[in-house]
Amino acid sequence: MASPQAAGRHPGWPARLGPLRVPAGVVELRGPRLFDGGAWSRVRLRDQAHLEKWEPTAPGDWAERNATIAWPGQWSTLRALARRGMSLPFVITVDGRFAGQVTVGNVIRGSLCSAWVGYWVAADLAGGGVATAATALVVDHCLGVAGLHRIEATVRPENAASLRVLGKLGFREEGLFRRYLDVAGDWRDHLCLALTTEDIPAGLVPGLLACGKASLP
Repeated sequence: MASPQAAGRHPGWPARLGPLRVPAGVVELRGPRLFDGGAWSRVRLRDQAHLEKWEPTAPGDWAERNATIAWPGQWSTLRALARRGMSLPFVITVDGRFAGQVTVGNVIRGSLCSAWVGYWVAADLAGGGVATAATALVVDHCLGVAGLHRIEATVRPENAASLRVLGKLGFREEGLFRRYLDVAGDWRDHLCLALTTEDIPAGLVPGLLACGKASLP
């Protein structure tokens, strides 16, 4: 399912992941590109109400942070972190259309071999299996080709949709981080969920295929 495009210093990057067919369409993951700015901005501006309440507080208003002109800086930062082995950023496409992002961050090697995963998906595709498929592809890639041992996700207890995604994939709840992150203008509690290689020796994608939640195109 994963095909690294180059053998480099940092395993697992760059890469293209998928495809997987889910009810919303065919899901694939690839690295972010400079020309994604227009599509990224259109989706982000349209879906402000869907996204803003779950995302970290940042300077400027939503329109400024998500204008097309803001994308080159974000793209440059994502690419720099990936080249330094600190992150694995991906764009989600559905039937070839920009549909969101999934990012693996704070990659730590050595005796920890851990990272976190975060994602967002366009509102019109919510409930169509996109986030589940994208997260499964990324986790399998990270715990396989990328050589990590543990992937964690932190989610506000109120974010039922995201908790359903992680629950379907078998992430276990490990605790509650009090006032962990500044989200939507206040310090919010977050649940910590995680998986390790021992939890899913066969991978997540085979499980989705076996239970009929995804198929190969």
